[in-house]
Amino acid sequence: MTTMAPSPSSPVIGRYRWRICAVLFMATTINYIDRNVFSFTMLDPIFRHQMLGIPLEVPLTEADMALFREKMSFLDSIFKYCYAFGFLLAGYMIDRIGIRRGYAAGITGWSFAAVGHGLASSVPGMAWARGLLGVGEACNFPAAIKTVSEWFPKKERSFATGVFNAGANVGIILTAIFVPLIIAQWGWRASFILTGAVGILVLFWWLADYRKPHEHPKVTPAELAHIQQDGALDTEQPVKWRELIRYRATWAFAIPKFMTDAIWWFYLTWLPTFFNSNPEFTTKVDLKQVGLPFLVIYLVSDGGSIFFGWLATKFISLGWSVNKARKITMFICAVSVVPIIFASITSSLWVAIALIALATAAHQGWSANLFTTVSDQFPRRAVGSVVGIGGLAGGLGGALLAAKVGFIINTGGYVPLFAIAASAYLLALLVLQILSPKLEAVRLAE
Repeated sequence: MTTMAPSPSSPVIGRYRWRICAVLFMATTINYIDRNVFSFTMLDPIFRHQMLGIPLEVPLTEADMALFREKMSFLDSIFKYCYAFGFLLAGYMIDRIGIRRGYAAGITGWSFAAVGHGLASSVPGMAWARGLLGVGEACNFPAAIKTVSEWFPKKERSFATGVFNAGANVGIILTAIFVPLIIAQWGWRASFILTGAVGILVLFWWLADYRKPHEHPKVTPAELAHIQQDGALDTEQPVKWRELIRYRATWAFAIPKFMTDAIWWFYLTWLPTFFNSNPEFTTKVDLKQVGLPFLVIYLVSDGGSIFFGWLATKFISLGWSVNKARKITMFICAVSVVPIIFASITSSLWVAIALIALATAAHQGWSANLFTTVSDQFPRRAVGSVVGIGGLAGGLGGALLAAKVGFIINTGGYVPLFAIAASAYLLALLVLQILSPKLEAVRLAE
């Protein structure tokens, strides 16, 4: 493709907005590293013994392992409940004190909580650490989605969201590669302390780079005009929750989040255990080998996040309405998840990895577009709060499922869990279509 040189009447559009997107990408990467260390420490024999209060020299029985799965389900649900309500608090805070200070508070909070895991010696202590981590980490998406709504025009938002959301997959990949090595070398406590400390570096980067577009000295007039082509920033007057819950568009975001976030949370927490213990597999993986499946799954998932974010943007550039572009893309994602049901019954580890990789890629594409529907429909002053309400719903869905995962695995294996995953996205898209058939802009009362 030949690139035309810009004419004097068409100034070159700056690209500083993509630097801001890079900060969001890195923060999301660290966010997912910190939340996923727990999933890999669950495979460590020393961690298992300490959480059960059993001396290291005593072998664990199958009954011990069943109890361990129940305890891990409890800890996982604690994180998700706190994350859910933290989402609501984060959206409220960010819409009131601003993105810069709100995101900085979130990064600081979750980094210290992550380090705190390494100081816990029992299930109650770990529960406190998981809860505080959930509250802090909940700031990431309300802040990031609102930042995208400030720094990108509507036609670029799903792609920008897909790019920063790809940090989730990179975080999981880095966790899968390095955390088993850290555990093998220095023990499970070091895995929490070292990864948690990295967040402080991102905090300094965020504070150094972020300002509002019209206040930033590195944003050219041409780029500012490009960013504000859908209209300049609206009033900063925040919107009350009781007003937002009156709108169908709020529920069109929140209910699909409730239905599909639980699936993503299941992947994040339980896939290492699935690869390690699924009785259908002829080959299983241990803590030293588990990084390879995750490398494959989340590299593919990264591609899905970026590709499906780009796809909706491409459809819009072809003249499609925002409504049609978003929903067709989300339908493709939803259909792509359906084959995951076979991952729970195949005897081939690599077939399961391929099916899960397709499903996680589709989830990330789905998530990028679902998040973008908020800024499609709501003015910027309400974006953080609406994302917070949806995050509460998503977190509650994840917590409700998490509390039962150990029981479901102990009694029915993995088939019921993968059956839920296969159907959730199509049902969620139906809900979105019923509640918001045209993704029309919401006019808030002044």
